[in-house]
Amino acid sequence: MKKQKAKTPREMARALEQYARLPRIDAEAFHGYGIMALPFASGHILAFRRFPESSFGGYTSVWHRQPDGEWRFYADGQPAFTCARYFGSQLVDALVAEIKVEWTGPASFAVRVPDAGIEWDLEIGTTGGTKLLNTVGRWVPKAMWSSKRALSLLAVVASKLLRAGRIGLAGKTPSGQEFLNNPRSVWVVERSSARVNGEDIGPMGPVNPQAHFEDYWLPQRGILAFGQVVCEALDPSRHELQPKGRGSGASLRPSGAV
Repeated sequence: MKKQKAKTPREMARALEQYARLPRIDAEAFHGYGIMALPFASGHILAFRRFPESSFGGYTSVWHRQPDGEWRFYADGQPAFTCARYFGSQLVDALVAEIKVEWTGPASFAVRVPDAGIEWDLEIGTTGGTKLLNTVGRWVPKAMWSSKRALSLLAVVASKLLRAGRIGLAGKTPSGQEFLNNPRSVWVVERSSARVNGEDIGPMGPVNPQAHFEDYWLPQRGILAFGQVVCEALDPSRHELQPKGRGSGASLRPSGAV
């Protein structure tokens, strides 16, 4: 039997746009891919999420932390139904903005947030650690992906194999909702350049201290992950809906535009 050639990141991303499906569970779920986080030696951090399917509809989001620690989330959907839903209390602002994503090669893509002045280019590669994790991921029993204990153990192993600092795959978000992160396939960012408002933010490199939102730790190395995220359904008696940061929460686009 002819061995099937492994799919490239671009092929996987394109397949997700057509076939992303959510688990049938009583929770808030997201299916897609993204850069878990990419720190820069200058103190900037960028992250990217593309969810073709979620409990609230498909959307794209870019996260940006300034060297002074101020976080802003941009999304082409309303904050209450995108990533800011869970992290809003720790943001300066959550803004609606146009986000452009273009795959420029089998393992390279560009992200643009024109109104925020973000221009970000990435090249993706493999390591012995990513190959091992992806092999393990194909054989992991389905029940493991919904086990907080199993995901916590996997996070420790992935941290060592990827040399990415602490990785959070299970725990609580700032809203108080529990989350389970299921990265079924992973790659690393080999090269990246980014400009914010025309300024080159410099080379990739870890930040000190490592950034996190409660139990959601942002890796110290750029990691591209494909998979699902499941969050506990919002319970107003125990959780706080956090669609906005401390700022205005205004839109960079006319109301309702994406």
